[in-house]
Amino acid sequence: MKTKIALFTAIFTSLAVFSQKQWTLKECVDYALENNITIKQNRLNVNLAEKDVEIAKGNFLPDLGFSNSHRGSFGLSSGVSGVNTSQDRYSTNFALGTQGTIFNGFRNLNSKKQALLNVKGSELDLAKIENDISLNVVNEYLNVLFAKENLAVAKVQAEISKKQIERAKAQYEGGAIPKGDLLNVESTAANDIQNVVIQENTLSIALLRLSQLLQISSEDFAVSDIEVGSPSAALLYDNSSVVYEKALTQWPDIERAELNLENADLGIELAKGAYLPTLTYSANAGTSYFTVFGEPDRRVIGVDPVTQLPIYESYGFFKQLDNNLSYGVGLSLNIPIFNRFQTKNRVAKSTIDKEVSELALENQKLQLEQEIESAFLDAKAAAKTYEAAKISLEAQQEAFKNAQVSYDYGSMTQFDFDQVRNRLVNAEGAMIRAKYDYVFKTKVLKFYYGESIVD
Repeated sequence: MKTKIALFTAIFTSLAVFSQKQWTLKECVDYALENNITIKQNRLNVNLAEKDVEIAKGNFLPDLGFSNSHRGSFGLSSGVSGVNTSQDRYSTNFALGTQGTIFNGFRNLNSKKQALLNVKGSELDLAKIENDISLNVVNEYLNVLFAKENLAVAKVQAEISKKQIERAKAQYEGGAIPKGDLLNVESTAANDIQNVVIQENTLSIALLRLSQLLQISSEDFAVSDIEVGSPSAALLYDNSSVVYEKALTQWPDIERAELNLENADLGIELAKGAYLPTLTYSANAGTSYFTVFGEPDRRVIGVDPVTQLPIYESYGFFKQLDNNLSYGVGLSLNIPIFNRFQTKNRVAKSTIDKEVSELALENQKLQLEQEIESAFLDAKAAAKTYEAAKISLEAQQEAFKNAQVSYDYGSMTQFDFDQVRNRLVNAEGAMIRAKYDYVFKTKVLKFYYGESIVD
């Protein structure tokens, strides 16, 4: 029965592990780009900027409005003869009007250009956020792989210690070594087991940080291993200038600063537009209806020649609207002469804004150049560190092989053997650290160069 339960448990565990999703690096980056809240907010900023373009386009069109007013008056009112009479009156008016701009110093045109620039600027802001998040995801993903390799090394060392305990027990029981040596082996094994726990916790924290960056639950979150292998220590680019010249043509921060400068030019033109005259047009059509409550809607149009009685014509609602219909068109020209130096000062402010944008562009270029120079030197240093770590690891591996043989034949003490093994462990950790540090820093250079960092 116990055997069946154990078998069932093993099968269930295997299926659970098999069914657990293993996130690839590309999946992590794609998911972050699609679902990150900050990215979604910036996408909405792009949509808002696009709506500003539609608003700016609408300034070229005339508006059209319809109005209707009603008025009633009750009680005494003065008639045509000046005699006050008690009448309840009602009137209503209908009006349809339109107006538009023919010329306003090109301000509508320049406003539209600014709105289009703002759309592109919002897209560049979005691209910058996407780049930063992609780089952060790659960094955290590599940290997970780094932690997994450290854990694997720790487990190997723990397994070696376990075998050494078995051998030391046999030697102690045979009288070959004192009890102190056995206790030292057991102490080393305990430290190795503790290191396994530490590395497991480090891996859990690395997975948590990555899942939090993706804004998903860390429960059952796991990532796929990628073949990092032994990367080439040769740098991808000859010098930092190569990367910088390429980055200047496609780096979002630089393009954004250039857009701001172009926007400042349009700001000057907008301010100068106030010096020019404004020409607008308008057109309207209207009609009205009037009646006295209690009296028929009619009017006298003549006298009957036979009866000498007045002749009436129906003057109802629609008849009055038709007869009272009126139209009008107009042009309005506004020529600015003096406005308390407001336009002059606005032009001066816009010119200063342009100078600020020029300095911001230069500063952005300088900052980018410095960042790339630092990244290039970091990658160069990481390459040297990686090469040194490889040489050190190879030497420590050979030293450990020789020490293992010496220890097995009893010509090396447990203490000396542990010293050699500790140096190997340190060399392996340094090698793993140098490898992932170098991989990430080369990806940073590729990032500035505009190449994919997911591959």
